[in-house]
Amino acid sequence: MLEVSEAGAIETARRIAKGESSALAECEAAIARIEERDPPINAVVVRDFDRAREAARAADAALAAGETKPLLGVPMTVKESNDVAGLPTTWGLEAHAGYIPDADGPPIARLKNAGVVILGKTNVPPMLADWQANNPVYGRTNNPHDLERVPGGSSGGAAAALAAGMVPLEFGSDIGGSIRVPAHYCGVYGHKPSYGAITLEGHGFPGTDGADLPLAVVGPLARNCADIALALDIVSDIALPRPRKQALSECRLLVVTDAAFAVEDAIAAAVENRAAACERAGATVDRRSDLLPDLGALHAQYVGMLLTVLAVRDPSMGVDMPKLPAWFDMLDAQARCRRQWRALFEDYDAVLAPVAGTTAFPHDPKGMDGRMLTIGGEEVPFGAQFGWIGIATYPGLPAISAPIGEDAAGLPIGLQIIGGYHQDHQVIELAKLIGELG
Repeated sequence: MLEVSEAGAIETARRIAKGESSALAECEAAIARIEERDPPINAVVVRDFDRAREAARAADAALAAGETKPLLGVPMTVKESNDVAGLPTTWGLEAHAGYIPDADGPPIARLKNAGVVILGKTNVPPMLADWQANNPVYGRTNNPHDLERVPGGSSGGAAAALAAGMVPLEFGSDIGGSIRVPAHYCGVYGHKPSYGAITLEGHGFPGTDGADLPLAVVGPLARNCADIALALDIVSDIALPRPRKQALSECRLLVVTDAAFAVEDAIAAAVENRAAACERAGATVDRRSDLLPDLGALHAQYVGMLLTVLAVRDPSMGVDMPKLPAWFDMLDAQARCRRQWRALFEDYDAVLAPVAGTTAFPHDPKGMDGRMLTIGGEEVPFGAQFGWIGIATYPGLPAISAPIGEDAAGLPIGLQIIGGYHQDHQVIELAKLIGELG
């Protein structure tokens, strides 16, 4: 597995605050890492190094004047689809290659106010609609663990930049696993927040007014849980509650590896091994529950809503758009789903599941409609893999992808930890506790 030893965001901020480093030194070091490591990966596709140096000098001046901020001087990159004033937001579409917003989106502004220095933007697939990161504007991003494989999508460049140690912090978005899948494929942490916890303003389709979309969220990626938790607090619109449980021995967990969605044996075994380690640490772990909704039925409902949302911006998808009464029927079904999960999380602290059925797959020029994956020796339609990430996306629940090992080829495996609505910090705390099990 790729080994990266660079400091995380909080540690970098601490070193700067203590005078052990400086914002400009950290900025220059991150630029040097990008210039050295990115050519074969192609993750950081929009570079803003001159303005980053200016921001770093300003951070050092602020520190010298006695100013304190949680991430003062920390370099980072953000997913290309997030608006940063003066930088292009294309969503990987040639038609929008000239679109340059004149204002930061609110989450980006909050990160800047917390002291970060933004070096540039990372790659995405067109329309943010694939688990690859390849588009006609910026080209293809490769997985740092194996350049012949995808980094995931749509926050593929974000996860690749983190995994290669170019930056300590990233900010992505997720409607179809777009934070969690790249984190799983690249071996980093990626958190999908509770729906509505962070504004989507500044993450709208280029040229639109950016109305909120059902299912869609924005959120952080990092190489450790503490950085995820801090970044989440910085960008959140609401004060998310602190973890209720801070020891595995206090927790009741439900493990799901045998749903109707195909999964490689190595991934199912890694999830089960970590569940067994939780049991040894004193957690109550169940593998069946009558409270668990019918995941196959929820998958069908999720895909119907997801395709409708995506087709609003891309009519070429050929989706039969529902009339208004049918759309409200979809919303009613989603509301019933949320109530089912609310009942389950009255008994459980989290659900443990795969993020996806495979580790990173080889680059594939075919669209998702015609793509197949080989799982357990059988060809499986690619779209069925959305069942794993839809478990959390459809009801709007918080979920983190946490690295838990690798397969026989050395490719990372992530564990999906799903919690109750607004229990984001409980999910992140469990990821930390489970990661400490080794």
